[in-house]
Amino acid sequence: MKKIKTYLLTLGVLTGLAGCSESFLDVNPMTSVLDNNFYKTVADAEMALIGCYDGFQRTSSNGNMSFYVTSEVLSDNTFGATGNTDGRAYQALDRFDIAQSPSDNNIFNGTWADYYAGIFRCNTLINKLDGIDFGSGAATRNRIEGEARFLRALMYFDLVRLFEKIPLLTEPTTDNVPQADPLQVYKQIAGDLKFAAANIAATAYPKADAATNDGRVTPFAAKALLARVYLFYTGYYAKDDLGVSKAEVLQGLEDVISSGEYGLVEEYKALWPAASYVPNAADNTLDKSGYAGMGNRETVFAQKFNNTQNYDGMLDGNRWLVMMGMRNTNYAPYGKGWGACTVNPRLVNSFEAADKRRTASVIDLEREGIAGSFDIKDQREYTGYTNKKYTPVALPDGTSDTGGSNDFQISQDQDFIVIRYADVLLMAAELGSANAQAYFDAVRARAGLGSRAVTRENLLEERKLEFAFEGIRYWDLLRQGLSTAASAIAQTQNVLSGNAADQVVIKAENISKTRGFMQIPNTQITLSKGVLVQNPGWN
Repeated sequence: MKKIKTYLLTLGVLTGLAGCSESFLDVNPMTSVLDNNFYKTVADAEMALIGCYDGFQRTSSNGNMSFYVTSEVLSDNTFGATGNTDGRAYQALDRFDIAQSPSDNNIFNGTWADYYAGIFRCNTLINKLDGIDFGSGAATRNRIEGEARFLRALMYFDLVRLFEKIPLLTEPTTDNVPQADPLQVYKQIAGDLKFAAANIAATAYPKADAATNDGRVTPFAAKALLARVYLFYTGYYAKDDLGVSKAEVLQGLEDVISSGEYGLVEEYKALWPAASYVPNAADNTLDKSGYAGMGNRETVFAQKFNNTQNYDGMLDGNRWLVMMGMRNTNYAPYGKGWGACTVNPRLVNSFEAADKRRTASVIDLEREGIAGSFDIKDQREYTGYTNKKYTPVALPDGTSDTGGSNDFQISQDQDFIVIRYADVLLMAAELGSANAQAYFDAVRARAGLGSRAVTRENLLEERKLEFAFEGIRYWDLLRQGLSTAASAIAQTQNVLSGNAADQVVIKAENISKTRGFMQIPNTQITLSKGVLVQNPGWN
């Protein structure tokens, strides 16, 4: 495909690298390096590995349709929303209906390109490792390969869940590669994760050094992600042929739990900046002492961001976070944004009265006294609720509180927590751990709730509440079966758009037509000369 050729023209892996200023990604090579004079030394391999992390970071920093936002729009947690006069691409996704915005045939074109660019970086490094003299440092070589393979696996996992039938590339190529059988992709993902789990030392990146190594891949992250892959694949496809057994996956989770590296943060709200920050109008500050901080003991793996992004090519910020902010409304500690993903009242009403997660997860505009200040005339699909976990933050005077240039669009640096320890506990319980009840009880106790019997139904309901707005719910629905997902998501909900009565109508038959997968970008189909085939329901 010609689009892949564009990835090969420049070695972006090694130029302009950047990331969280308090992490390993804070790197800026002073000179550009090219493929033909690079990949010679261990130091070169380490720098190229940082380039792989940077490639993964750019899947969010480049400003295209992010996997996270897509996951929330598709779920029954939220509606598409955005501004009342904006285009309706988010509504096309939310309704699984391209008729909502017929001209939007490239919603994911930038996403597709960003992900394959990141995969290209990983493939290049992995295929160059045999030409580097590691001397007696086989463990270093294997660690580097393990980290690169984890990142490749994670990016492929995002792609195969979004589009199902995708080209599978494990080495740099300019060939016009057809879509692979999904099983082939999932087996590659599982193999990469098993390699990472076996070849990255448990001591490589200890949690005690999170201030400098948070965001690096550990064997525990690989084992946890493998469990997520296994549960999705075996659930959606109703097959167990990945080349990894249920017992092996469960043992990996038990290894994470017994490692002593992780634990539940005591207060649920402490996991999220906006939920834990307290504004002080007297001195125009935010008291941040209640925030557990990035890299806390519950974080198993995170996508790192920085506040130094600019409009001159530095791409290292969380560009999708601004989409989740309240439309044109600052109300400390919450900062303004573009009003995507207004929260479904059905989710809000699912929380038990004593559940601490409700107030930590949801901005309730009426209860918190924000409704009178909210720009409702410019908001589409207003429900009175927005996302508190991932939202910009602002000072009492309305100034963006990001650091850097304090540009509310590009300076956002809240990390995306890909895997939390609570997920490890609930996945282990779902897979039949002997300690399932204790794991389930621990998650519920932190939320202020009592014990509940361990059943698959109860576990999945718990996951809906525990991981609301974390990009997990839609995939949890889909792995229960297409009909289950379609019936859960389909609904008619009264909302306000431009402060006028409106309805969100989502039809189960539209979800079923697409089989839950997304529109392959038309540009990519054209560039492939028709080798790529569009997914059902999006023509």
